[in-house]
Amino acid sequence: MKICTQTDALGHVFTPEECVSILADAGWDAIDWSFFQMIEPKSVWLEPDWRSRAEKVRALADERGLKIAQAHAPFPSGTGKSERDREIFDLLIRSMEVASILGVENIVVHPLKWIDVLTHSEEAWRINLELYRRLIPHCERLNITVCAENMKTYNKETQRFDVSFCGNPELFCGLIDRLGSPYIRACLDVGHSALAGIAPDEFIRALGAERLNAVHIHDVDYIDDRHNLPYQENLEWEPICRALGEIGYRGWFTLESDNFMKRMPPALWPDAEVFMVKTARYLAGRVEYYASHKGEEN
Repeated sequence: MKICTQTDALGHVFTPEECVSILADAGWDAIDWSFFQMIEPKSVWLEPDWRSRAEKVRALADERGLKIAQAHAPFPSGTGKSERDREIFDLLIRSMEVASILGVENIVVHPLKWIDVLTHSEEAWRINLELYRRLIPHCERLNITVCAENMKTYNKETQRFDVSFCGNPELFCGLIDRLGSPYIRACLDVGHSALAGIAPDEFIRALGAERLNAVHIHDVDYIDDRHNLPYQENLEWEPICRALGEIGYRGWFTLESDNFMKRMPPALWPDAEVFMVKTARYLAGRVEYYASHKGEEN
């Protein structure tokens, strides 16, 4: 199983070209490109030469033998304010265009969550079906798959996280099945699942390999969305690896776990990436083990 990681932390300090070199040196198989800064907006991908810059980054990655396999669009994907949402939609499309040049297979686009699906189900479904249907023609044009992601929302009264759109198996499977497009698939964030009170392994099995194109791997303490390195918080990793192996998950094993580096000086980040690679390879090896020992007691 091939391993992958995002550029989020690195991208705040290093240029895109430096990110490629650091991740290649660390031993990653692929990159998940983070376009988060576009929402602010401040990003090299909003500059006039964005297209040629993307071509240069792709060429460097190819030269280093590093695939840019996945990406994450800016978020939120909408706010409920029409003028701002038109701007955001243009940013989503730009991120998809850059991702296509970079050679990306899957780009994660968050569902809309300003309407509570638990209290206003019909309207929440309407706006989300509309969002992903609007993206499908661009997926076809750019030959890229959009992956929705399971979301959670913070409840100020309980001071805990609740399910948001795509936040439980019924909602997530329902979205993918109702859209019925090969260009819209699922990205399961194991931390979001745990925070919303759903065991990640159960969520993985409910989605199955046909819906699940991508994963976001990181650890949480069941209190905050910490995006920490696995084994640093409270998730149980064997059930997660077993579920991925037993459903025959075929996507990239992608870590969204670089928050732990942010407390370190950037000079240490390349070495931290090396340790992340070792962690990812260990976990991916556990997935492969369970894939080859389906049905056996362990």
